[in-house]
Amino acid sequence: MDLGISGKIALVLGAGGGLGGAIARSLAREGAIIVVADLDSEAADRTVSEIRKIGGKSEALRWDLSELAVIDANVSKIEQLFGSVDILVNNTGGPPPTSASDQAAELWTKHFQSMVLSVIKLTDRILPGMREKGWGRIVTSTSSGVVSPIPNLGVSNALRLSLVGWSKTLAREVGRDGITSNIILPGRIATTRIQFLDEQKAKREGRSVEDVSSESTASIPIGRYGNPDEYGDAVSFLVSARASYITGSIIRVDGGLITSI
Repeated sequence: MDLGISGKIALVLGAGGGLGGAIARSLAREGAIIVVADLDSEAADRTVSEIRKIGGKSEALRWDLSELAVIDANVSKIEQLFGSVDILVNNTGGPPPTSASDQAAELWTKHFQSMVLSVIKLTDRILPGMREKGWGRIVTSTSSGVVSPIPNLGVSNALRLSLVGWSKTLAREVGRDGITSNIILPGRIATTRIQFLDEQKAKREGRSVEDVSSESTASIPIGRYGNPDEYGDAVSFLVSARASYITGSIIRVDGGLITSI
């Protein structure tokens, strides 16, 4: 199936990491031009190298999402290199494990700016170019915690859920401009983030990481953690020309983990 995104310009945030890197590689295999944005320059360069090895076109851009003032300059760089962005994948890092209560206001403010406000302001900067073309795709990667709150991820559950309301509202505002806006959320995908969370849970509960991982696997109907490439391919379809009638949705890539309808 031709997804119809060859030559489209895609900006993928957090593309030096497990999920972001998989998304970037998948889009590159479909012929999109990829801007790999990440706070970690070395990680971004690795993803660019992987894309170029499979014949894709890509450039790295160091991006600290907590610095709102750099948004305009960074987007301007992309526009000078390739043109306006067609596909925006909002993929941010998560906060440390926390309870929902007794967290300092400074912690909430810090992560709200890097996880939520940065996404909103970046999208605002890119939307005019999409509107001018009459075509655009916005996908925001969140967490299964927005559907079924995850214990000890209080800050993450709350902040990521705010992006769900924003994305749904945005979808109604930009639909007639040829732009879609969707949420995609992972279940337990085998990334360093999930490994970290398993390790933290094992430490809190005085158990082995293997025991925690086995317990999690047993709760997944498919019977395994997901492969990052499976997540990346789901994003590629969601931003494709073939998915033009999907907007305002939450797409789960979770192996059936989430029990709610």
